[in-house]
Amino acid sequence: MEYQAKYITDDIKLSCYEDKFFKSDILFDHHMLIWFISGETKIIQADATYHFKKGDIFLIPRNQLATVINYPKDGQPHKTVVMHLTTARLRDFYANLNVRPKALKSKKIYGFNHHPLLESCLASLESCLASLIPYFGIADLPQDLASLKITEAIHILRTIDHGIDDVLANFEEPGKIDLVGYMEKNFMFNLPLEKFGYLTGRSLTTFKRDFSKAFHKTPRRWLTQKRLELAHYQLAEKKKKPLEVCYEVGFENLSHFSYAFKKQFGYAPTTLLSRSSEHRD
Repeated sequence: MEYQAKYITDDIKLSCYEDKFFKSDILFDHHMLIWFISGETKIIQADATYHFKKGDIFLIPRNQLATVINYPKDGQPHKTVVMHLTTARLRDFYANLNVRPKALKSKKIYGFNHHPLLESCLASLESCLASLIPYFGIADLPQDLASLKITEAIHILRTIDHGIDDVLANFEEPGKIDLVGYMEKNFMFNLPLEKFGYLTGRSLTTFKRDFSKAFHKTPRRWLTQKRLELAHYQLAEKKKKPLEVCYEVGFENLSHFSYAFKKQFGYAPTTLLSRSSEHRD
């Protein structure tokens, strides 16, 4: 895979994937403001799936689990400008503002284009990001200029979405939550157990102990079983292709997925698809 990342500063980068596609399961440590230059992205969360393409601008809040699949498109690589809106920067931004964020009822990705209430401001936001492109040929972008650009982007977000303060000004870390409910909802994300522990408000040791008590299995065994059960459903009922299912349920490559699937059910994913086709005929 040909991947290039040009960091303009620690918090601004140009990301480019030249290969057929790239997939990763991610927990974002910072809010990510992303502007698409070319290519496509599919982002899968527990409750929603998003598709983004050239010209789209969107915000991925921190501490959200997501499967991200990046594709080239129309002969162009997958290329994006990414701004990290770090907790430290946002604390400074909100330090003198009287903002009391409300608790979020749901976690989602925020799009800032093709919305009737946002179109008048979209050009301004895109211009803010687009103006960074000429600096990609420069070894170092002046820190003051980069800081101004990020601050400008935060101001624009607050202008076009009056509820965005509930996201950007919320500095709380995950607290201890119901382990069973969380894992049943998010098992398809292939993250280290330490990350699952963090998101449920537990140390790794406490996470493993509570998990075994709740599920009577090790996390690894339970996660594999749940992912294979979901894969079977996606293949049999949704008629999805094995490659698509493989990445969406939390496996890293098709060969490992096919091996585990056959070991669990006694036949390969392609066999299940063939059976489904015969039944339709």
